[in-house]
Amino acid sequence: MFSPHYRAEPAGRHRPADGPLYFLERQLPGALARESATVWRGFADGNENAGGGPMRVLHVEGGRNLYGGALQVLYLLEGLARRGIDNLLVCRPGSALGRAAASFARVCPLPMAGDLDLPLILRLRRLIRATGPDLVHLHSRIGADILGGIAARLERVPVVHTRRQDNPEHPWVVALKYRLYDRVVAISEGIARVLLAEGLPADKLRCVRSAVDWRRYGEAREDRWFRAEFGLPEGSRVIGVVAQLIARKGHRLLLEAMPALVRRFPELRLILFGQGPLEQAVRADIRRLGLAGHVQLAGFRDDLPRILPCLELLVHPAWMEGLGVALLQAASAGVPIVACAAGGVPEAVRHGVNGLLVPPRDVEALGQAIGRLLEDPAAARRMGEAGRELVRREFSVEAMVEGNLRVYRELLGASRRTGHR
Repeated sequence: MFSPHYRAEPAGRHRPADGPLYFLERQLPGALARESATVWRGFADGNENAGGGPMRVLHVEGGRNLYGGALQVLYLLEGLARRGIDNLLVCRPGSALGRAAASFARVCPLPMAGDLDLPLILRLRRLIRATGPDLVHLHSRIGADILGGIAARLERVPVVHTRRQDNPEHPWVVALKYRLYDRVVAISEGIARVLLAEGLPADKLRCVRSAVDWRRYGEAREDRWFRAEFGLPEGSRVIGVVAQLIARKGHRLLLEAMPALVRRFPELRLILFGQGPLEQAVRADIRRLGLAGHVQLAGFRDDLPRILPCLELLVHPAWMEGLGVALLQAASAGVPIVACAAGGVPEAVRHGVNGLLVPPRDVEALGQAIGRLLEDPAAARRMGEAGRELVRREFSVEAMVEGNLRVYRELLGASRRTGHR
């Protein structure tokens, strides 16, 4: 059985010519080297955690924009900081997360170029040596999961990996990749079931659901502003999708259902919030289906707390989904939801309670569910209110932070009991 190993001595004691500042100045572009070197000097000024002091956690997140997993990391950093945890954040240069997290963590921008960026192992190893974290928490994929796991394992530091997607991985990938991690955190029970089915040992797996700061989504409707902002005619009934424009989010399935819905509800408008590689294909579908007057792409928006209360429905047609933070945001705003029963979605959308669930990839069922709620505004309002209560009860940021902190404490306690440091 796999036995994890941790570092045997404090980190950060290296000859100057072999240290991280030397590496940064020699290996990174000028402006980035200066920015990172300044941060690393701050780490070196009395910040070793060789014994005692607050728990120190090095977080790695490769996302550029502040939504989805990166937003969860921000919530976590803020909550951990309030509890006295010393957070270090590795993120891409110029990332929105890095800017937003500066008050809750010491931020070190490092280049991350994906799964084949093997030098990232060296960059992370040197950072781990310089900062001496008690554990490393890997939050994203795009190379940070595997390469970060290798770096932490080579430095003998405990590793936690958060799994946010329910897409299946081949058993041999699971057998090799997940040996790198001491704990794997699934953000939904749906993802946990996928991991167990793929062969992840149950003693490594913990479930800590994603969260939302529901208080931010209690704003009053601003219908006049909303119509002006998106050029909507008086009397429009607006539904929305909040998701990246990628295949598994199911935008194109929803578009196939729209012509029949528009015939029943001529005042219906659909706004797609998000960006991604399928934008041109989605635009082509809109033209092909004659939906130019009923569907618009709004791109990425950072004012969802203002937008969501103005929607009549949120539709989430994804056929693969870890949990769906947009679902929690919409429920917090009192918006009923129509979604596909995929992955962890049924945990956020309870059928008949705060929305309706349909089979994945079923265009007809999706259209019928949307039509059902559009025809019954009273039922939709009841579901919206039930969604607010569900999120407050089960998806609070406080619960998510405490759940991750329990994983950290459990893991570090286990390392001490086995004599590892």
